[in-house]
Amino acid sequence: MEQVRWELSIDDERYPQSLHDLERPPGVLYGIGDVNALSERSIAVVGARRATPYGLTVAALVDRIAAECGVTVVSGGALGCDAAALRAAQRAGGKTVVVPGSAADYVYPESSRDLFEHAPDLGGCVVSLDSWGTPPRKYSFLQRNRIIAALGKVLVVTEAGERSGTSSTAEHAAELGRTIYAIPGSVFSPESVGPNKLILHGAVPIASEEDLEVRLSLDFGVTRLLSGGGRRDLGRILSALVASPMRPDDLANHLGEQPLNILLALADYEASGAVVRLPDGRYAPSEATYLGR
Repeated sequence: MEQVRWELSIDDERYPQSLHDLERPPGVLYGIGDVNALSERSIAVVGARRATPYGLTVAALVDRIAAECGVTVVSGGALGCDAAALRAAQRAGGKTVVVPGSAADYVYPESSRDLFEHAPDLGGCVVSLDSWGTPPRKYSFLQRNRIIAALGKVLVVTEAGERSGTSSTAEHAAELGRTIYAIPGSVFSPESVGPNKLILHGAVPIASEEDLEVRLSLDFGVTRLLSGGGRRDLGRILSALVASPMRPDDLANHLGEQPLNILLALADYEASGAVVRLPDGRYAPSEATYLGR
């Protein structure tokens, strides 16, 4: 499918009204796809690049539900939570707006090429502050964070460290008076420091799929059939890891088990795809485990 390119000046009637809320709205936007996607009811979803399976799964869940409710999803297309969120929305047939830290026609990172290409095909777009062919630059990511915050009526923070690009996006959203949803996480997880602090300072906690559906109904006037269903018994080890990823020795102490028994059990779970080993040596449930498959 041929993808339409456009350049949108601030005095164009199609320029999104939401960006006028910024103190310094960008003078020109460069994009590919349907420019009207910038002015539809939208939810922005951001999270850590080095996300845990929990963060990736939650990001995907949020955007799938948003897409099924007919709400356009805005995110940055970076590694981690951003990419997981956009892919979930696109798999559900939803509209997405990708806001990269590069030109709209410069795919970065390369692993997100599918997100850039599918967004226009599904009625969404890729939009950038940078002119055609511009590669990513550090300050471009900082600039695009405020665009993501402005485009969404609501910002959802899935996972984030205390000082991160995700946190800066949340600061922009707060300054603009946007509603912020935050996904609570373990008090022991460094990836959940950001959203936990946002909740402490007034962000809306989203503790379940039903919470999200209710909030979307209140904030966007949309409904979706509740998925329902109960939770299955994961057993002591997986239940402990759902609460917080842990290293084998910490898990053994937590459960009062012999370390060797825990190591053997984790090896079996990893082989079956129930858990994954994180770069820092902790174990966490896999996406399939979180989703109950």
